[in-house]
Amino acid sequence: MIEVYLKYEYWVAAVQLSLAMLGMGAGLRLADFHQVIQSPKAVSLGLIMQLVVVPLIAFGFIAFSSLSAGVIIGIAIIASIPGGTLSNIFTLLARGSVPLSISITTLTSFACLITTPLILEFLIADLMPNNFSMPAMQIATEIGFYVLIPLLLGMRFLVKYPRFAEQFSTFCLRGSLIGIAIIVVGSAGAGRLDPSNASSSDLLWLSLFIVSLVVAGIVITKTFGLSKADNSAVEMEVVVRNINLGFLIKISLFPVVAGQANITADLALMSLLIYGGWQLLMGFGLILWRRK
Repeated sequence: MIEVYLKYEYWVAAVQLSLAMLGMGAGLRLADFHQVIQSPKAVSLGLIMQLVVVPLIAFGFIAFSSLSAGVIIGIAIIASIPGGTLSNIFTLLARGSVPLSISITTLTSFACLITTPLILEFLIADLMPNNFSMPAMQIATEIGFYVLIPLLLGMRFLVKYPRFAEQFSTFCLRGSLIGIAIIVVGSAGAGRLDPSNASSSDLLWLSLFIVSLVVAGIVITKTFGLSKADNSAVEMEVVVRNINLGFLIKISLFPVVAGQANITADLALMSLLIYGGWQLLMGFGLILWRRK
């Protein structure tokens, strides 16, 4: 079974990402963005946080720490991807502005078609072998096929079949979770999630990176005089990333080669999984704090 998974790992990642974006799209209406358009300050700050501040924080950790190459690549992928669909749910639970959260998630999902390859090139081009070429066009194409098109199709489904949109969204999101479970189980079964590959220093710096994003999300947004609801939305967008897309990018950068181990690729995957777990804890912490 593990051999079968490794053979089709790319398509597992592609399908689970497409399902996540379909599910998100099925809950989006153009009317959701009307309020945000009338008050562009908050969404502009959210975009700057996502596309500028987070990559700069990642650059600081990459440049001034002694991280392993795989963890550096994992952090770079995390910094290059947009907010995840879970950020919208967490924003709702934290009594934040859901339309703002949805707007930032959607706009950064569209923007990442261009920004993700650029951020990756900026952060980790020097870490790759001399004969390595960043697959910018491939990454952009994958984002188009597995992020943007499913998102638009989901939005179209809501318009066409509003009565069934909620069930359709739930089905797609649950299917995406199954896809993530398959990736975790398949990678663990192939011996690619060995904690001994990561040093205690790597794990500490990765944890500090996550905490830094939380602190930046709280401190920077507070200085711009936004409402509490808008602050909550921007904070969640900074902390909760689209790890689904991260899995696909990692596989694109490091295709599986039968019989060849790649510790760097394994550490990158482990970093994504660790961040995925940590962002849930941090997200719930922000929810409890904001609901007080």
